[in-house]
Amino acid sequence: MNGKHLRLAATGIAALSVVLTGCGSGTDTQDAASEGPVTIEWWSWEESKYTEPVAAKFNATHEDIKIKLVKQADNPGTAQNVRNVVASGKDVPCLVKNFGEVPGLVGEGLLSDITEAFEPHAKKGVFNEQALPAVRAGGRYFAVPTGFNPSFLMINREVYDRYGVQPPKTWDELISAGKELKKHGVYVMNLAGEDPSTLVNLVQQAGGSWYEQGEDAWKVDFLSPESLKAADVVQQLVDNDLVANQTYQDRPALINYFDSGKMVSLPTQTWQLPNYELNYKQSLGDWEPIDLPQFAGAEFVTPAHSANSGLLVPKGCKHVEEAVEAGVWMNTTKEAVDATYQKDTKQYSWPGAMPDVTPWVDSTVPEKLFGPSKSEARGVILKSVKAAKDSWTVGPNYTGVFAELQDQWARIVTKKITVEQALKHLQEFTVKDLKSKNINVEG
Repeated sequence: MNGKHLRLAATGIAALSVVLTGCGSGTDTQDAASEGPVTIEWWSWEESKYTEPVAAKFNATHEDIKIKLVKQADNPGTAQNVRNVVASGKDVPCLVKNFGEVPGLVGEGLLSDITEAFEPHAKKGVFNEQALPAVRAGGRYFAVPTGFNPSFLMINREVYDRYGVQPPKTWDELISAGKELKKHGVYVMNLAGEDPSTLVNLVQQAGGSWYEQGEDAWKVDFLSPESLKAADVVQQLVDNDLVANQTYQDRPALINYFDSGKMVSLPTQTWQLPNYELNYKQSLGDWEPIDLPQFAGAEFVTPAHSANSGLLVPKGCKHVEEAVEAGVWMNTTKEAVDATYQKDTKQYSWPGAMPDVTPWVDSTVPEKLFGPSKSEARGVILKSVKAAKDSWTVGPNYTGVFAELQDQWARIVTKKITVEQALKHLQEFTVKDLKSKNINVEG
């Protein structure tokens, strides 16, 4: 929901020095016979104020491994640079901020199998179990988990109360709330035409997955009961004109719209809260955090899958074991998280890979955004973390399938096709595409 699959989970990954080029300097490919520590080159476009303090702490507490940052311009630039160096086999970095689903990147031949180096850490229980599936492909590990952000709902409680509408606990109740709010010219939610993450997350919340990896073939099912349950929610929102369609491509305009009181329910995550606090003017203090609506009669679940929730180890890295050790430290230790603290915002990077996040929950809640409801945020966030599950499997052609899904989604929200029609199309498209790639598939 709300485009969170496009957002990388913030976890305090870091490096010490900033190199302004987009190419590797070769510092992680030292001759084994040379003396001194192994230097692991790490590529990221994250702001240095978040990364450098963590790297400084790591380098100050580790003698045999050092981290060096190669600053990247953006996500697409990083992806292209990684593809270039892996293809050349020269100056390959050993840690890279994720830019895609791990199974797809494995299918491209871009990642190293880190299973032997990583499994001992995973077995120690230093990771939230729900952070592990996203970095696996074919039962093997190819990235160090950076974890997920907890999902919940923000509602403009002032508007809800003004019109006597009760906060929704289920998706059915949210639809009913939308029908009542519509009488007053208010939309219950926003569904951007370019962002199908609402549907994806509803399928996950229902316990479904469009792919399943069998022993001899991939199984594809876009029309499972879970998918159709999710489709029904979206279809009702669209058919009854209960949702706005503000684009994410103009972020300032989007934020202004959210702030206007014309749209009053916002599925969100902890990483987005500071932006709302900073930019809301009219509605600051009117919002309230509540549990993510559920399917009626189902177990309370929040989706844990995050498309970019792993610190990649590219194919050609010459120091896999050391890269894993550094990545694990940066994503599972109190020292690393504490080093991300920002005095101006009084916040830490969210420790999404850790099993116990309680020491940092309070800092994620802005001072003014929720007004008198601020005290309720801690319980909502911790409940979301505890209920998070990752049942989502990504197939080897998901990158292309997701692009097709985006096209279908734009037609769904403009009422040109139904959700079920889109799912039938995606079923045929995905199976045909896998067969064209000579990949065994059932469906």
